[in-house]
Amino acid sequence: MIRRVAITGLLRLTSLLPLPLTHAIGVWVGDLLWWIPNDLRRVAGRNLAMTFPEIPLADRQRLLRGNLRETGKLLLELGPLWLWPGERVLDLVRGAVAGEEALTETVRRRRGAILLTPHLGAWEMAGLYYSSRHPLTILYRPSRLGLDELSVRGRGRLGGKVVATDARGVRSLLTALRDGEILGILPDQNPGDEGGVFAPFFGIAASTMTLVSRLALKTGAPVFLTWAERLPRGRGFRLHLRVLPEVTAAASLAESAAALNRGVEAAVRSLPAQYLWTYKRFKTRPPGESKLY
Repeated sequence: MIRRVAITGLLRLTSLLPLPLTHAIGVWVGDLLWWIPNDLRRVAGRNLAMTFPEIPLADRQRLLRGNLRETGKLLLELGPLWLWPGERVLDLVRGAVAGEEALTETVRRRRGAILLTPHLGAWEMAGLYYSSRHPLTILYRPSRLGLDELSVRGRGRLGGKVVATDARGVRSLLTALRDGEILGILPDQNPGDEGGVFAPFFGIAASTMTLVSRLALKTGAPVFLTWAERLPRGRGFRLHLRVLPEVTAAASLAESAAALNRGVEAAVRSLPAQYLWTYKRFKTRPPGESKLY
C-alpha cells in the first residue's frame, strides 16, 4: 500500500515537469543505479555479458551505464505519458512512421493485425500513438505494484481497449482479431514453465510466449513490430515499424516463435542501450540447465 502510494505520487509529480527535465532527472537516477550496488545493475550486467560477449569489457560497461540511464528515463517518463493530455503526448512523436501505410491498409481491409511492442525504448508511447490512430486491443500483465488502475486508464485513454493476461483477455484478443482490429502485445516477457517454448534469443534458449504465434498461424494475421526510440535530451520519440512475415508464414509453432525472437533481436541490436536489460529475460531454463541469475 505504502509503495503503491509513493509510486503513484512520484508519477503525478513527474507529470508536472517538461520531458527534458524528466529525462535529465532519469539520467541522474541511472547514475545512482550505476554507482550503488543493486539488483537492477547486476541483472543488466549479466544480460549484456551473455548477449554481447564479443564486445570488449570497457565498451560493455559503457553500454551498461547508458542502459541504466535509459532505465531511469523509462521509469520517470511514465508520469507524462500516462497523465498528460493526449494531444500533448502525441506531439512528442517526431517525423512520420515509415511503413505505417501497410498497417493502415491492413486495418482498412479489416484483415486484423498483431502489433508487437517489445521492451525497447518507450513502449508506452508506441501504444498510445497507435491506439490514437487505429482500433487497438492491448494485452497487459497485472502489476505487482498495485498500479493497474492508473496504468489501464493511462494506456487506454486515447482509444485503446486494455485487457489482462487471463482467459477472458485472450478471448477478447481473438474476437478483436476476427473483427479486423489490431492487437498490441509485449512479445518478450518470460512466460515461465507453462505457455512458452524455448527459442533462440541472442543465441540463448529463451522461454518464448506462444500466444502471438498461435494467433498468427490460426488466423493468418500479419505481424508487425514497433518501438519508440527515445531521442536525446528529451526531444521526443521516433517510431519505427517493421513487418515480420516469417512469424505468420512459419511451418510450425517453434519456427514461428524463433522468427518472432529474431525480429525482436534485430530491433534491439539497432538500439541496445534502450532495451530493458534489467529484466530477467532468461530466468526460465530448459530442463537440466543451471540458473543464469
